[in-house]
Amino acid sequence: MANGTTRKKGTPGGAVKAAKGRSVVAKKGTPWGTIIGVVVVVALLASVITYYLAKSEPQREQKSRDEAAAAFAPTAGNPDPSKKIPGVVTGTYAGSVHILPTERVAYDHSPPFGGPHDGFWAACNGVVYPNAVRSENMVHSLEHGTVWIAYNPQQVTGDQLALLSARVKGKPYTMMSPYPGLDQPISLQSWGHQLKLAKADDPRIDQFIAALRTNPNGVYPEIGASCDALGPGQFDPSNPPPFDPSKPGPDAKPMDYKGSTGAQGDAGTVPGSGAPSAPPAGQ
Repeated sequence: MANGTTRKKGTPGGAVKAAKGRSVVAKKGTPWGTIIGVVVVVALLASVITYYLAKSEPQREQKSRDEAAAAFAPTAGNPDPSKKIPGVVTGTYAGSVHILPTERVAYDHSPPFGGPHDGFWAACNGVVYPNAVRSENMVHSLEHGTVWIAYNPQQVTGDQLALLSARVKGKPYTMMSPYPGLDQPISLQSWGHQLKLAKADDPRIDQFIAALRTNPNGVYPEIGASCDALGPGQFDPSNPPPFDPSKPGPDAKPMDYKGSTGAQGDAGTVPGSGAPSAPPAGQ
């Protein structure tokens, strides 16, 4: 008997629902946007990690060099281990002999590593100077226990320059600067000591620093003296007095000079007068 409802054969209700379900699943597709986003994030993270690893590589390598050179640290029984470093040249110089900022010294070595010097020292707490600095200021820093790395800017560039900088940046009682006309690519100075080298990866660089930087056994005159920047009007590390490449004239002070009247002195007196003067900042 007909009841008013017509139903086609072969299309049961369950089959219709299944067909609709398959249609919905097919429309979802692959989530390419999510996949691409994850790939981009992973790539960015990898690039950041690679960048910081590469940036810290010189510091990590330098730590290994410092550890290898630790055997050259001074002791009471071996007060000057630099004597065992091949190539080190030494000299004996009187300390605290100061000249005026307008005067020059006829140094006996180039770069100099002792002798009369300006009353104001160059900032030497891990400073890498981009330009050559007046020698008379740099020598004063050696008197305070500093190691000065000088290099020929025509011969030391790129990775070699980065290797040298890693020895200095942020490290107390070290400083570095170009030295035009230097007869070797690299020259290290501490008070009364010098070592000239050809390559920045030479292990003797780290041995020299370990042996002589703030060596407490009397190898430099002013143990405990400051290396801090003095500031404008004295020695401004952001605008230091420039290096003079010309040969010192006949008025240059000799190596046995006794000091200029009116020159600033570390001890707070004006050499030659006995009158008190303002002590250098940071001393």
